[in-house]
Amino acid sequence: MLFSHKTNRSIRLSPSLLSANAVTLGTDAAAALAAGGDRLHYDVMDGRFVPNITFGMPVLAQLRSHLGPDAFLDAHLMIIEPERYVEAFAKAGANQISVHVEASPHLHRTIQLIRGCGTQVGVAINPATPLSALYEVLDSIDTVLMMTVNPGFGGQQYIPQSTAKIRALRAYITANGFATQIQVDGGIGLDTLATVVAAGVDDVVVGSAFFRADGDLSRSVAALQRCLDA
Repeated sequence: MLFSHKTNRSIRLSPSLLSANAVTLGTDAAAALAAGGDRLHYDVMDGRFVPNITFGMPVLAQLRSHLGPDAFLDAHLMIIEPERYVEAFAKAGANQISVHVEASPHLHRTIQLIRGCGTQVGVAINPATPLSALYEVLDSIDTVLMMTVNPGFGGQQYIPQSTAKIRALRAYITANGFATQIQVDGGIGLDTLATVVAAGVDDVVVGSAFFRADGDLSRSVAALQRCLDA
């Protein structure tokens, strides 16, 4: 389900499995796609680059087996030395692999490695990192993953300064004729969704606003769509 919006752009919805129930992860992942999620966002944290530890390659491989070949699994590597694990995540079933500009001193080489594994390429950027850190690679990646909270934990509040940063990146991409898409992750819910879409994003990662306490994912999707329609 691609969200429609008054800008005439289609906005992808990427439920974040970080907010799903770990005990029933496969069931929740399938339900998220059935309810209208376009891509599943799979956060990988090592307890070093960010202060949390989450999923690894074996869980991703099990999800791929459970969900089948058509599910789009978007692996966000919040880890140091991500180049050491790119091939393993690709083999486990990732369709896109995103690495952090802050964790990849040889970013061109890492991008080439990801591309060589046959997956789409994303580069993530933290809130305090200037956009100029991306300028040399925008023409060689598929997606910029803009963090709108400091990564590591779900349920954080959107950083308001992110809106101007999204607008600036959209303007730079458009001015240079790049096809790079903008994905946003962090604090995205009913109060911030329309703001980031209007600023120019193509893909919204939604966690706690999607995986509701009552488990009714269809209501989550309907509420998010109403937010855009308003």
